[in-house]
Amino acid sequence: MPKAVGVLFNAGLEPAKALAGEMEGFLPSLGAEVWLCPAADEDSARNMLPGTELLLSLGGDGTILRAARAAAPYGVPILGVNLGRLGFITEVGPDELHQRLPGLLAGEGWVEERAMLQVECLSSSESNGHSFHGLNDAVVNRGEVARVVHLKVWVDGEPVTAFKGDGVILATATGSTGYALSAGGPILYPQAREILFQPLAPHLSWHIPLVLTPEVVVEIEVVTDHPAVMSLDGQVNLPLAEGDRVKACRSPHLARFLRTEPPGYFYRTLGRRLVDRSG
Repeated sequence: MPKAVGVLFNAGLEPAKALAGEMEGFLPSLGAEVWLCPAADEDSARNMLPGTELLLSLGGDGTILRAARAAAPYGVPILGVNLGRLGFITEVGPDELHQRLPGLLAGEGWVEERAMLQVECLSSSESNGHSFHGLNDAVVNRGEVARVVHLKVWVDGEPVTAFKGDGVILATATGSTGYALSAGGPILYPQAREILFQPLAPHLSWHIPLVLTPEVVVEIEVVTDHPAVMSLDGQVNLPLAEGDRVKACRSPHLARFLRTEPPGYFYRTLGRRLVDRSG
């Protein structure tokens, strides 16, 4: 029976669009069925993912984040093809994709599983919240007004701090190499299930990052009198008003990535990618 392969591509990136077109013709020659979808259309991708055995992500890490949110509930492994700048989570370059695909479709490689966040935004004016799943991080911070935001934080129902500053980051191991790292946080190894709590520009407030257990539940309440925002993976943004809460824990879903490098790849490439990041 032919393998079903999805192609999620960054429609704003011409090389990604061109490569998606190539894959539409190349994959059937390998005996695979193929579907294409722009990365920004996550809802359409979710509708096509059932029955899919591999998802190609053509773009950069931003495209991977969209791919993970769409594919994780179905357990579909993702092969990240780096057409962006940094490519911290991507696996192969476009020049080697045609060569690698036959072997990968035949069963080569291994699957790396990474933890995700489940985030629920609870409005003080509504009875039902909005729930989301993300691979990188959830950031609760000030909105467009350049003023500090006041937050109350609970961990497993216990009050931890009343925070004042730009905001806080809740990050997965994957997210620990993103915004949280820029804010001075530690790097967690890729398969870690722990959740990182990272303050953002605290003003006479809690400033130390915390590495929390995988089973933890974190609640953050907005107590400021000006707008705040919850940003998931830097791509899904919800406004927050005074009294609104953000509740976060580890998602029941795992992002699954098809890897071709040996399992120690992360440590071997970490230094090079951090140098690339600083350049």
